Amino acid sequence: MSAFMQQLPALIGVVIGALGSYLAIVRGDRARFRREQTARWEERRLAVYADYARALKKSVTLTYRVASHLGNDPHPHPLSPEDAAPLIAEATFARDPSGEALVLLGSPQVVEKARAWVVLVMEMEQFLREGTHDPQAWQALLERQRAGREGYYTAVREDLALPPGHSARWPLPLPHVHT
Repeated sequence: MSAFMQQLPALIGVVIGALGSYLAIVRGDRARFRREQTARWEERRLAVYADYARALKKSVTLTYRVASHLGNDPHPHPLSPEDAAPLIAEATFARDPSGEALVLLGSPQVVEKARAWVVLVMEMEQFLREGTHDPQAWQALLERQRAGREGYYTAVREDLALPPGHSARWPLPLPHVHT
């Protein structure tokens, strides 16, 4: 028997071992790439979700201030509707790009909760544009807005597999009434 034939089983073993190692490395690289890609997309979605919430919260804060001027809200920094108009327009304009990014990258559930939340914010803005003075109706609208915000955050946490978070509902001291 020739020397080549005697070494053939060892050579076949080396080739099979090398091929097996190559395939294991390729599979490991693919799995790592998928994990890294998933992590990058989750980071991007989290950034989009947070940007949208920040943009919408800016509008909400402005409505609190105008409501305070109209006697509907105890916010400590009232703002007249005239002074607020350009700020509200700017906040509305600024939330459009973050809303588009949300539609592009967000899960259907998060996008739906975001839509519900922004509709409530738009109702708050309409309430104030009409110059309504009705603190009880304003408080009911605030509660609906807070529930909408909470629904949005819950959907975001579920989408990103985050643990449950705080509801962000904490009691504030009631304003003192001077008699």
